[in-house]
Amino acid sequence: MSPEEKRLVQESYAAVEPIAATAAALFYDRLFELDPSVRVLFKRDMGNQRKQLMHVIGLAVRGLDNLPALVPVVEQLGRRHSGYGVRPEHYATVAEALLWALERGLGDAFTPEVRAAWVTVYGVLSSTMQRGAETLPMAA
Repeated sequence: MSPEEKRLVQESYAAVEPIAATAAALFYDRLFELDPSVRVLFKRDMGNQRKQLMHVIGLAVRGLDNLPALVPVVEQLGRRHSGYGVRPEHYATVAEALLWALERGLGDAFTPEVRAAWVTVYGVLSSTMQRGAETLPMAA
Protein backbone atom coordinates (compact mmCIF):
# COMPACT_ATOMS: atom_id res chain seq x y z
CA MET A 1 0.00 0.00 0.00
CA SER A 2 1.19 3.46 -0.79
CA PRO A 3 1.69 6.35 1.64
CA GLU A 4 -1.24 8.09 -0.08
CA GLU A 5 -3.51 5.08 0.46
CA LYS A 6 -2.55 4.98 4.14
CA ARG A 7 -3.22 8.70 4.47
CA LEU A 8 -6.64 8.43 2.80
CA VAL A 9 -7.68 5.52 5.01
CA GLN A 10 -6.43 7.19 8.18
CA GLU A 11 -8.10 10.51 7.38
CA SER A 12 -11.39 8.91 6.37
CA TYR A 13 -11.42 6.70 9.45
CA ALA A 14 -10.88 9.80 11.61
CA ALA A 15 -14.09 11.16 10.04
CA VAL A 16 -15.94 7.92 10.87
CA GLU A 17 -14.84 7.74 14.52
CA PRO A 18 -17.38 10.33 15.73
CA ILE A 19 -20.16 8.16 14.29
CA ALA A 20 -18.55 4.84 15.25
CA ALA A 21 -21.71 3.35 16.78
CA THR A 22 -23.75 4.15 13.68
CA ALA A 23 -21.00 2.92 11.34
CA ALA A 24 -20.72 -0.37 13.22
CA ALA A 25 -24.50 -0.87 13.19
CA LEU A 26 -24.58 -0.18 9.46
CA PHE A 27 -21.75 -2.67 8.94
CA TYR A 28 -23.36 -5.53 10.87
CA ASP A 29 -26.82 -4.89 9.44
CA ARG A 30 -25.36 -5.08 5.94
CA LEU A 31 -23.19 -8.10 6.76
CA PHE A 32 -26.20 -10.07 8.04
CA GLU A 33 -28.24 -8.96 5.03
CA LEU A 34 -25.54 -10.13 2.61
CA ASP A 35 -24.97 -13.45 4.39
CA PRO A 36 -27.51 -14.34 7.08
CA SER A 37 -25.58 -17.53 7.86
CA VAL A 38 -22.79 -15.54 9.56
CA ARG A 39 -25.16 -14.31 12.27
CA VAL A 40 -24.58 -17.51 14.25
CA LEU A 41 -20.87 -16.67 14.51
CA PHE A 42 -21.72 -13.75 16.80
CA LYS A 43 -22.49 -15.11 20.24
CA ARG A 44 -21.57 -11.91 22.09
CA ASP A 45 -23.77 -8.96 22.89
CA MET A 46 -23.90 -7.00 19.64
CA GLY A 47 -23.44 -3.67 21.44
CA ASN A 48 -20.07 -4.87 22.72
CA GLN A 49 -19.32 -6.51 19.38
CA ARG A 50 -19.86 -3.20 17.56
CA LYS A 51 -17.57 -1.37 20.00
CA GLN A 52 -14.91 -4.07 19.62
CA LEU A 53 -15.13 -3.87 15.82
CA MET A 54 -14.52 -0.13 15.78
CA HIS A 55 -11.73 -0.46 18.34
CA VAL A 56 -9.92 -3.10 16.27
CA ILE A 57 -10.38 -1.17 13.02
CA GLY A 58 -9.01 1.93 14.74
CA LEU A 59 -5.97 0.04 16.00
CA ALA A 60 -5.33 -1.40 12.55
CA VAL A 61 -5.73 1.96 10.82
CA ARG A 62 -3.38 3.68 13.26
CA GLY A 63 -0.99 0.73 12.99
CA LEU A 64 -0.57 1.18 9.24
CA ASP A 65 2.39 3.44 9.99
CA ASN A 66 4.20 0.54 11.66
CA LEU A 67 3.45 -2.59 9.63
CA PRO A 68 6.19 -4.72 11.24
CA ALA A 69 4.43 -4.33 14.59
CA LEU A 70 0.93 -4.62 13.12
CA VAL A 71 1.39 -7.82 11.10
CA PRO A 72 1.75 -10.26 14.03
CA VAL A 73 -1.27 -8.69 15.75
CA VAL A 74 -3.39 -9.07 12.60
CA GLU A 75 -2.17 -12.64 12.08
CA GLN A 76 -3.24 -13.47 15.65
CA LEU A 77 -6.60 -11.84 14.95
CA GLY A 78 -6.95 -14.17 11.96
CA ARG A 79 -6.18 -17.19 14.13
CA ARG A 80 -8.82 -16.13 16.65
CA HIS A 81 -11.40 -15.53 13.93
CA SER A 82 -10.73 -18.95 12.45
CA GLY A 83 -11.48 -20.41 15.87
CA TYR A 84 -14.81 -18.56 15.85
CA GLY A 85 -15.74 -20.27 12.58
CA VAL A 86 -14.76 -17.57 10.09
CA ARG A 87 -14.02 -19.10 6.69
CA PRO A 88 -12.00 -17.61 3.83
CA GLU A 89 -15.13 -16.78 1.82
CA HIS A 90 -16.40 -14.57 4.65
CA TYR A 91 -13.64 -12.03 4.03
CA ALA A 92 -15.16 -10.90 0.72
CA THR A 93 -18.56 -10.43 2.35
CA VAL A 94 -16.98 -8.43 5.16
CA ALA A 95 -15.23 -6.24 2.59
CA GLU A 96 -18.51 -5.56 0.82
CA ALA A 97 -20.27 -4.69 4.09
CA LEU A 98 -17.38 -2.50 5.24
CA LEU A 99 -17.25 -0.51 2.02
CA TRP A 100 -21.03 -0.11 2.05
CA ALA A 101 -20.99 1.15 5.66
CA LEU A 102 -18.10 3.53 4.96
CA GLU A 103 -19.91 4.93 1.95
CA ARG A 104 -23.01 5.62 4.02
CA GLY A 105 -21.03 7.03 6.92
CA LEU A 106 -18.76 9.28 4.87
CA GLY A 107 -21.22 10.37 2.20
CA ASP A 108 -19.58 12.56 -0.45
CA ALA A 109 -16.21 12.20 1.31
CA PHE A 110 -16.17 8.54 0.22
CA THR A 111 -14.57 9.40 -3.10
CA PRO A 112 -13.39 6.80 -5.62
CA GLU A 113 -9.84 7.40 -4.34
CA VAL A 114 -10.87 6.80 -0.72
CA ARG A 115 -12.76 3.67 -1.73
CA ALA A 116 -9.76 2.34 -3.66
CA ALA A 117 -7.50 3.02 -0.68
CA TRP A 118 -9.83 1.08 1.63
CA VAL A 119 -9.96 -1.79 -0.85
CA THR A 120 -6.16 -1.94 -0.87
CA VAL A 121 -5.77 -1.67 2.89
CA TYR A 122 -8.54 -4.18 3.59
CA GLY A 123 -6.89 -6.54 1.09
CA VAL A 124 -3.60 -6.34 2.96
CA LEU A 125 -5.24 -6.80 6.36
CA SER A 126 -7.56 -9.63 5.30
CA SER A 127 -4.79 -11.53 3.54
CA THR A 128 -2.65 -11.15 6.68
CA MET A 129 -5.52 -12.44 8.83
CA GLN A 130 -6.02 -15.39 6.51
CA ARG A 131 -2.31 -16.17 6.56
CA GLY A 132 -2.52 -16.18 10.35
CA ALA A 133 -5.52 -18.50 10.25
CA GLU A 134 -3.58 -20.91 8.05
CA THR A 135 -0.85 -21.19 10.68
CA LEU A 136 -3.16 -22.67 13.29
CA PRO A 137 -1.53 -25.57 15.11
CA MET A 138 -2.69 -28.92 13.81
CA ALA A 139 -4.78 -31.03 16.17
CA ALA A 140 -3.06 -34.17 17.40
